[in-house]
Amino acid sequence: MAATALLLAVASAGLSNANAQHPPDTVPTSSEQHVVLRWDRAALPGDIELWPRKTLLAYDEAGTLGHGGAFLTCRSSTDAGTGRCPTTDTQDSASGLVSVIPVRFTEQRSGVQVELDVEGELRRVDSHGTCGADRWSPVVQPLWTSVRFPCIGAVGTGAGLWLRTGQLQRLVAGRWTATLALELGSPSQPHLASYRFTFDLTITDRDAAGVYFPAFDSVTPQVGLNLRYDPGGQRIAGHTELDMCLYDGLGSHSAYVGITVRDSEGDTSQGDLFPVWHQDGERDESRRVDYAVSLTHGGARKRLRNGEELLLTGLDSVRLRLVKLPGSIDPVFCVPTPLTLETPSFPSSSKRAGYYSGGLKVEMRLPTSIP
Repeated sequence: MAATALLLAVASAGLSNANAQHPPDTVPTSSEQHVVLRWDRAALPGDIELWPRKTLLAYDEAGTLGHGGAFLTCRSSTDAGTGRCPTTDTQDSASGLVSVIPVRFTEQRSGVQVELDVEGELRRVDSHGTCGADRWSPVVQPLWTSVRFPCIGAVGTGAGLWLRTGQLQRLVAGRWTATLALELGSPSQPHLASYRFTFDLTITDRDAAGVYFPAFDSVTPQVGLNLRYDPGGQRIAGHTELDMCLYDGLGSHSAYVGITVRDSEGDTSQGDLFPVWHQDGERDESRRVDYAVSLTHGGARKRLRNGEELLLTGLDSVRLRLVKLPGSIDPVFCVPTPLTLETPSFPSSSKRAGYYSGGLKVEMRLPTSIP
């Protein structure tokens, strides 16, 4: 979709976007933000800005509370479930580098997990302009350090946090959720405030929705009917299966899909049967072999009639399959619906010997509304 909706709900207004020359005294206040976004992979949104740069977290004009040495930490240094980063003050004196916090995103339908990098920076602010012309230090520091250098007279701390478009591009169609939890502390006060960011991202991929055959690179596979001759009864019959997968471009969240199979030449004379014809081009019963088509969905086999739509429901509960679509870099999950081509037994003498061919078209219809 072309439009992108963003909802950032802040539970408590404790953060100030302070670019002014005289920052107000700011008491660290816990807050929660809910990031709700929906987009199509053909029109990615821009960077998600959680905190604008120089968002003031703590400031004390008198400099008696130690806010000039405040820092941010994660709950775990090993698990990205709520963000992975140092859990204590690192006293890192490095500068000029963006901090990276891997956060685990989970797709709700498939359970697939992907770690995306939230980036951030920390800056010091003073009360007399020694840090910078606007009282903000020009030096970017790691989020998790209490080091004030080179801003010796720092009495406040600000930060910025964002999730870049390049990271969002790694998410395939579906509904993705995640949580980032950060703690603000200082050397004199281990706990100043807690910040929680929840993500609920719904991604569609409508341009790529379609019927796919994983065993074939082409969308038009060539399949034999696997005809077998029974010398005892002098009859011929066939049975073959074709691996097929339905990708709705919605992370398999569609309420239903409609599947229609047709003879490629429009022949509907046999109703629920589909023809292949002898290579000599003549059209009579001795040069025609019919086969039936059925589809397996959710463990049940369903017969398909020529030109009639079959409605499939329950896509949100069947087991999914991970496949790589033609021309796509990232694998996606689709709904496996294998086709069975069954050729009813017929006397071998009733058909001309030779090569037979025909075509079958498989069409998929999706709901017009997006869940």
